[in-house]
Amino acid sequence: MSLTQEPPRQPLDSSPPTDPAARPPGGRHIGWEPLVRRLHFYAGILIAPFLIVAVVSGGLYALAPSLEKVVYREQLHTDSTGPARPVADQIRAAMAARPDLTLSAVRPAAAPGDTTRVLFDDPSLGESERMAVFVDPVTARPVGELVSYGSAAALPMRTWISQLHRHLHLGEPGRLYSELAASWLWVIALAGLALWIARYRRMRHGRAARLISVDRSTKGRARTLNWHGAVGVWIVVGVLFLSATGLTWSRLAGDHIGELRQALSWTTPSVSTSLDDSTMPAGGPSGHGDHAAGHAGAGNTGVADTVGQVDSVLAVADRIGVTDHVEVSVPTDTTTAFTVAETRQPWQFSPNSVSIDGANGHVVDVSWFADWPLAAQLSTWGIALHMGLLFGLANQIALLLLAIGLLAVIVRGYQMWWQRRPRRSERVLAVGRAPLRGAWRELPVPTIVAIIVIAVAVGWFIPLLGISLAAFILVDGAVGYVNQSRRNRR
Repeated sequence: MSLTQEPPRQPLDSSPPTDPAARPPGGRHIGWEPLVRRLHFYAGILIAPFLIVAVVSGGLYALAPSLEKVVYREQLHTDSTGPARPVADQIRAAMAARPDLTLSAVRPAAAPGDTTRVLFDDPSLGESERMAVFVDPVTARPVGELVSYGSAAALPMRTWISQLHRHLHLGEPGRLYSELAASWLWVIALAGLALWIARYRRMRHGRAARLISVDRSTKGRARTLNWHGAVGVWIVVGVLFLSATGLTWSRLAGDHIGELRQALSWTTPSVSTSLDDSTMPAGGPSGHGDHAAGHAGAGNTGVADTVGQVDSVLAVADRIGVTDHVEVSVPTDTTTAFTVAETRQPWQFSPNSVSIDGANGHVVDVSWFADWPLAAQLSTWGIALHMGLLFGLANQIALLLLAIGLLAVIVRGYQMWWQRRPRRSERVLAVGRAPLRGAWRELPVPTIVAIIVIAVAVGWFIPLLGISLAAFILVDGAVGYVNQSRRNRR
C-alpha cells in the first residue's frame, strides 16, 4: 500500500513461523498476496471498531420487529370480538382524539385482534415521523398512540435501535460512521477470502486442508487463524449482502447509487395521484378487477366527506388485487387521488399499489410489482431482507447469527494481532507488526496500473472508501519514509 520501499533488517510477514502454509517454498509470497495481505491487515485493524458498533446495533435491530410486537402489545392488539366498524368511523374516532393534527394515512387492521393505525402529520416530530393513533376496529375507540417512523412504520423502540445503527443518534454527521463501515466491509471480506483460498491451495499439497472447518489439531495463533478464516467463509455471502444493501442507504455512495439507478431506469415506480385525467374505469388498465360501485356526483371538499370515501376506496383496491396489509394515503384536496399501497410485511414479495378517485371509484393508476424493473424488485427484496422483514422471524434469526459470526471473525482478527506481538526481548512495540511494506514493487507494471485505475474508479463511486484509502496510503508512506531516513542516518 505504500509508495515507498522499506527494507527491514528482518522482514516479517503477518503469518508466524508456526504456520508453514502461510509461505510458499522459498519463504516469500509472490504476486498479489503481500499487497492484499497488507490491505486486509490495516483495513481490519482500523475499520473494525466501526464494524463492531454496526454489527452489535444491527444484531439488535434484527430482532426489533418481533420485540416490538411484545413491547407494544397493548397498542397493536385488542381482545374485542365481533364485526369491525367501518374504517371511516375508526378514522373519525382517531381524529376526535387528536384534533390538533393533520390526517395523513390509515393502516386498517389486517386480521382479527389487530388494531387500526391512523397516522397524522405532526410538525413537532422529526423527519419521516408521524403520530400513530391505534384504534380498536370493533369498538372504534382509540387504545393508545405512539410515534411511527418511516415506511416500515417502526415504533419508538425499533426506531431508537435503527437510529443507533444508522447514525449513533448524532444525526447526519453520524451517518459517516455507518457508511465507512459499509464501504470497507466488502473490501475486507473479499481480501480475506482471497487470502484464505490461496492458503488452502498451498496447504492441500502438503497435508490435510481445511477451507470451511477448523483444524482442531493446531494451537495458538494457527488455530485462531483457522477460526477466523473458516467462519469468514461461512458468512462471506451474507457480509457482502449487508455491505451492498447498507451502501444504498448511505449518504455519499447512496447518491451515486441513486444516480446510477436513475440513469438505467432501475428506480422504483410510483403511481400517479393527479385527478386531471381520472377517466380510467375501475379495475385499471390490466383488467385485474371489476367495476366498483362509485359515488355519484362531484368530489367532496370537506375532510369528513374525504374520510367517508375510505371504505369504498378499499373495496376497489381489494377487487383489483391490492389487499392484505395496506396503507391508505388520504388526500387533503379534491385534485389528488387516494393511494392504497401494500406495506412491508413478512413473506410479502410483491408490494403493489393503486391510486383511486374517491369521488367516483375510478382507478387512476396501478403499479404492479411484476412490471417493475428487475433491479427495482431486487432492491425492494434486499431492503426488506436487510431489515429482517422479508422472511419474518426466520429472517431475523439469520441476521442475528450473521451478526454473531461477523463479530466472532473481528474478535479473532484482533486476537491474531495480539498473538503476533513480539517477545519481551525484542525492542519493538508490543503489538503485532504489519505485513511487509513495498510489496507492490514486485507486481508487473500493467497490474499496478490496473490496480490504480480500479482503485480510483471505486474510490470515486464510494467516496469514503476512496478518501480513507488515500489517507492510509499517505500515512503509511510517510511512516515508511521516516523509518528509512532514520536507518540511513545510522
